[in-house]
Amino acid sequence: LLDDIVLTHSLFLPTERFLQQLHQQYPGGPWGAARVGTRVGEEGPPARWEEGSGLRRKRAVLAVLLHFLETYKGLLQEEESAGKVIKELYLLIMKDTSLYHELEDEIIKLHQLVETVELKVADETPPPNKQVKPLFRHFRRIDSCLQTRVAFRGSDEIFCRVYMPDHSYVTIRSRLSASVQDILASVTEKLQYSEEQSARGDALILVTMASSGEKAVLQPSEECVFTTLGINSHLFACTKDTFDSLVPLPEEIQVVPGDTEIHRAEPEDVANHLTAFHWELFRCIHELEFVDYVFHGERGRRETANLELLLQRCSEVQHWVGTELLLCEGLGKRAHLLKKLIKIAAICKQNQDMLSFYAIVIGLNNAAVSRLRLTWEKLPGKFKNLFRKFENLTDPCRNHKTYREVLAKMKPPLIPFVPLILKDLTFLHEGSKTLLDGLVNVEKLHCIAEKVRTVRKYRSRPLCLELEASPSQLQTKAYVRQLRVIDNQNLLFELSYKLEPGSQ
Repeated sequence: LLDDIVLTHSLFLPTERFLQQLHQQYPGGPWGAARVGTRVGEEGPPARWEEGSGLRRKRAVLAVLLHFLETYKGLLQEEESAGKVIKELYLLIMKDTSLYHELEDEIIKLHQLVETVELKVADETPPPNKQVKPLFRHFRRIDSCLQTRVAFRGSDEIFCRVYMPDHSYVTIRSRLSASVQDILASVTEKLQYSEEQSARGDALILVTMASSGEKAVLQPSEECVFTTLGINSHLFACTKDTFDSLVPLPEEIQVVPGDTEIHRAEPEDVANHLTAFHWELFRCIHELEFVDYVFHGERGRRETANLELLLQRCSEVQHWVGTELLLCEGLGKRAHLLKKLIKIAAICKQNQDMLSFYAIVIGLNNAAVSRLRLTWEKLPGKFKNLFRKFENLTDPCRNHKTYREVLAKMKPPLIPFVPLILKDLTFLHEGSKTLLDGLVNVEKLHCIAEKVRTVRKYRSRPLCLELEASPSQLQTKAYVRQLRVIDNQNLLFELSYKLEPGSQ
């Protein structure tokens, strides 16, 4: 029950209020906390605890606080108000160290956790020369892509390119959680855009532009837009008058047939590097990001950056499969590549990397690929049968029954198909109310927490893959981590019809 509440409290009680209630429950602190069994927001001292001992109450508050800190960890570094309440409560508890020797173990653990979390308070100054973290495909830099991925937080600073209507660009340094208004202010400063121009109605707006030409204006209050961009989408700054004339950047990938690294690399190497990279990305996701992404807790979207990057990667792998096949002109060579991709999917499944496995199978089922009748006919019967089994495993019928049965038999470490976890959480959210007659629906919270705990279980053991550090392996690693893909479905269909015009 404690874990259920700590994982899901943001659905009915913001973090700051949750901690204030905890502070008020500690003997020696102020009264006025909502008691268990009362309606949300109802106040008054808990009668059961008035009759009990102060030590029992102190131990109960400590238990909740310790579990809260262990669960939230780095996320609390982004919440100044929460850090202030925790520090006040921490100081109150530390005063009792000499009076209650029975609490010594819990207080030592609390001290260690508070030091580990490194909480912020409003009056602290930011550290000088803060490191700028490279984002997912940050300017396609090899040195960045080979680094082990680390978790992103809202206050992390990144470099970002913002393009103009003529496709020139400015590079700005920005917080990951920066609002659209903040980004435009930085762009305006870089362009030396005058207040007079803004006053004349030439104020800049920020637009996302996909490779297909689809565009959308971002609202000034929107935050953390960098991790929500599509695979080949870009940010544009323009005036309202020039919005209609915006066109996407030229394709980042040369639409010219030619051999890429996948034709030279062994399937085992590609699959193992896919699994290793996706494990890094999966490990970066805080389990509470799943709750925030679906339920939009009071912490907001800035704390779902790592989850959004993994979802973006899943989409990228799907398009990578189609891109590689449709840029391969020779029929025999294309059939060989198709066989290799099915092999890679099989090895990913063996590695218990169901994210890569699912993404490759979905990519092979892309309409622009599945219509290549001559290519599929040239595939050996053994691989046709294997792919049919893969299709059965990823079949969504009966709520993905086959996949769930296979996943249930796997032991950690494993990488699940993350979009399905989000689908389950969305179903739980929309299927029942969080509050019933003003009372918290504990059954709903328990079901949500159980789903989040599966993520904890999947990552309970480290992934051990033996990867060599040879030049060829590093080349494969760089290729896998910086896939260049075509995400424009119309362009994929054009390539497909050029390869096999008469296929149905």
